[in-house]
Amino acid sequence: MPGSKEIRNKIKSVQNTRKITKAMEMVAASKMRRAQERMRTARPYAEKIRNVAAHISHANPEYRHPFVVERDTVNRVGLIVVTTDKGLCGGLNTNVLRLALGAMKEWEAAGEGLEACANGNNGLGFMQRLGANEVSHVTGLGDRPHMEKLIGSVKVMLDGYSEDRFDRLMIFYTRFVNTMKQEPVMEQLLPLSGERLGAPEGSWDYIYEPDAKAVLDQVLTRYIEGLIYQAVAENMASEQSARMVAMKAASDNAASVIDELTLVYNKTRQASITKELSEIVGGAAAV
Repeated sequence: MPGSKEIRNKIKSVQNTRKITKAMEMVAASKMRRAQERMRTARPYAEKIRNVAAHISHANPEYRHPFVVERDTVNRVGLIVVTTDKGLCGGLNTNVLRLALGAMKEWEAAGEGLEACANGNNGLGFMQRLGANEVSHVTGLGDRPHMEKLIGSVKVMLDGYSEDRFDRLMIFYTRFVNTMKQEPVMEQLLPLSGERLGAPEGSWDYIYEPDAKAVLDQVLTRYIEGLIYQAVAENMASEQSARMVAMKAASDNAASVIDELTLVYNKTRQASITKELSEIVGGAAAV
C-alpha cells in the first residue's frame, strides 16, 4: 500500500489538473457563446444567397454555369475535410474523420480518384498519415472563421472542378445541433443539386449586365464560399461545445478521484496510528 506522503502528492497532482480542466471549461463556455452567435448571424446571408442561386439555377439563361451541370460519369472526387486545429474536444474530430475515411474507401473501391483539401491541423495530419492526394490545406484559423484565410484553399478546389480535375466536390464537417449534440455530416457542394438549392418561390426574370457568364460566375462562386464559411462556423461552434463538455467531464472525474484518494489516505493514516498505538501498548506491557 502506498505511503501517506505518496498519496498526498497524488491528491495534490489531481487537484492541480482539476484546476486546469475547470479553467478550460469556463474558457470554452465563453468562446462557445460567441461562436454560436457568429454561426447564427451567418445563416441569414447563407439563406439569402441560396435563394438567389436557386432562382438563377432554375432560370434558362443563354449560359449554363459548370457548377449546376451534372456530370455523366464520376471518375474523381474532391473532398474538403473541416476539423479543428486543437484537441481536447472529445470525439469531435474522430467522428468526422471516421465518416470521411469510410466514404474515401467506398470511392476508391469504385475506382474513383481523390483530391483532398484539409481544413485544420487534425485533418491535415490525418491526410498526411493516410497518404492521400492533398492539393491544399489551411490551418491556424483561430477562434473565428476569416474568409480571407479560407479563400485560397477554396479557390484551389473550385478551380479543380472547373478544370475537370474531379467531377464532384464533397465537404465533411461537424454540424452544431445543440450544446450537448454535434453530428458529423457529409454534403455535396458541386455540382449544385436541386436538394441543396431548393425550389424557388415563383419565377424571376433577369437582365444580365454585363453578361450572364460574369454574373453567374460571381454569384455561384460566392454561394459556394458562403456554404464553406458556414460549415467552418458550424464546426467551430461544435468544437467549443464539445470542449466544454469534455472539460466538465474531466473536472468531475478529477473530483471523484480526489474523493477516492482522500478515503485511501484516511484509511492509511488510521492504520498507521493504530499500529503506533499497538506498539506503545505492547512496549508498556513488556515493561
